[in-house]
Amino acid sequence: MKAFTYSRAASAQDAAQAIAKPGAAIIAGGTNLLDLMKLQVETPSKLIDINRLPLDRIEETPDGGLRIGTLVRNSDLAADPRVRQHYGVLSRALLAGASAQLRNKATTGGNLLQRTRCYYFYDISKPCNKRAPGSGCAAIGGFNRIHAILGTSDACIATHPSDMAVAMQALEANVETVKPDGSTRAIPMAEFHRLPGKTPQIETALEVGETITAVRLPPPLPGLHIYRKVRDRASYAFALVSVAAVIQTAGGKISSARLAFGGLAHKPWRVPAAEQALTGAAPSTTVFDQAADTVLQGARGYGSNDFKIPLTRRTLRAVLAQATQS
Repeated sequence: MKAFTYSRAASAQDAAQAIAKPGAAIIAGGTNLLDLMKLQVETPSKLIDINRLPLDRIEETPDGGLRIGTLVRNSDLAADPRVRQHYGVLSRALLAGASAQLRNKATTGGNLLQRTRCYYFYDISKPCNKRAPGSGCAAIGGFNRIHAILGTSDACIATHPSDMAVAMQALEANVETVKPDGSTRAIPMAEFHRLPGKTPQIETALEVGETITAVRLPPPLPGLHIYRKVRDRASYAFALVSVAAVIQTAGGKISSARLAFGGLAHKPWRVPAAEQALTGAAPSTTVFDQAADTVLQGARGYGSNDFKIPLTRRTLRAVLAQATQS
């Protein structure tokens, strides 16, 4: 680990101004950043500690939703009675995401900003366009079992590792931020994470210095909340495929469907056309497979991860069968 200086931010805007300067990074829980620093994947020259800022509350909003401060720990968010009762898919995703020890430290904002677990990204002796733009992508043609099958590019086939972000995508959350000049904005989850394209090192829609202050959830969605995660081992591991689903049925038909997928792309993946195909349909294997066809349109395996295509189909079918009891 390279030497760095350390200071505490006096406010969210103060933190935004500090990280707008080259070489600065925010530290909160540090569950991802410190690992990257130890491996010299990231080498910030200055850490800005935001842990003492009053950004650790879960508050009800006037429209009936929830506002989750960026410093709310994953354990506290998963255990909050309002989240468990009204946003079950989010609570389940958080509990599937990491060990209790990590959840006690990991924060809401940090979870959204965690970086890929690509083997080659973590190995500084290997080429990686995300770590060193222009150096190449060793995962293409390498061992890519955990890598993306959707939204990839010739520059990167990494996946986003967050379980929480997948659930928030299904819930249509908004990410609230502050900029160095004090202005604020709300970024829809669908627009927050970016696909790799030619610039995989640019992972989010955040501008220079822009800092997450909260995540806002809309009013609760009716229906059955499901989070299913398929992984290589039963203990805590990153998703090969995950599905966050909120499904409502009435009169023997699917009246509404929200679906988001993890483990498939550089960002949490959502295909509105698949949800529309399910809406109004009577549950059946044929209908479920048609939705999977829509989700997987354009999917491409890279050798070791070819299995993800049929696995996604089976996982979605199981989730929809559970949601509709068919």
